[in-house]
Amino acid sequence: MRALHQRVNIVPILAKADTLTPSEVEHKKSKIREEIEHFGIKIYQFPDCDSDEDEDFKLQDQALKESIPFAVIGSNTVVEARGRRVRGRLYPWGIVEVENPGHCDFVKLRTMLVRTHMQDLKDVTRETHYENYRAQCIQSMTRLVVKERNRNKLTRESGTDFPIPTVPPGTDPDTERLIREKDEELRRMQEMLHKIQRQMKETH
Repeated sequence: MRALHQRVNIVPILAKADTLTPSEVEHKKSKIREEIEHFGIKIYQFPDCDSDEDEDFKLQDQALKESIPFAVIGSNTVVEARGRRVRGRLYPWGIVEVENPGHCDFVKLRTMLVRTHMQDLKDVTRETHYENYRAQCIQSMTRLVVKERNRNKLTRESGTDFPIPTVPPGTDPDTERLIREKDEELRRMQEMLHKIQRQMKETH
């Protein structure tokens, strides 16, 4: 999670919740939340509700926030429970229903991902994670271009005939052309980087 939290939206999940008792689920959730905070892991943050939202939506949103990490149960079978067919797991002591809010948080997770917060997840991915990643890539490329330009400059100023490691010997005209191309590329990258940084400041 620490390797991913700067790249993607993280929604913590507690899988196989049917192997735990309700008290064990709550204990696990509390422990996971503590470790997420302790290790500085940035998980997906629910946006605050607008003041004009109806109370039912606010209560639903609060319930979703309090359910993290979502304790879920998976099943690829349909079983019969109380005269109706449901997706769940059949045990000797009873049936665990995937879509029963009293059994697990699957419905809450589905509601959050599909109904209430899908657009915000997309916006955060595009406007925050992708832009941060693109800015890092541009910075890395810029450093490489600057490093290569400085090496070429030092080689020319020293008057040595030693070939530049990245350029085959006997290609001086091509080397000069490459330097000009890299200079132009660096200029474009710097302009793009400044533009991205301004946009990021405006959004915050």
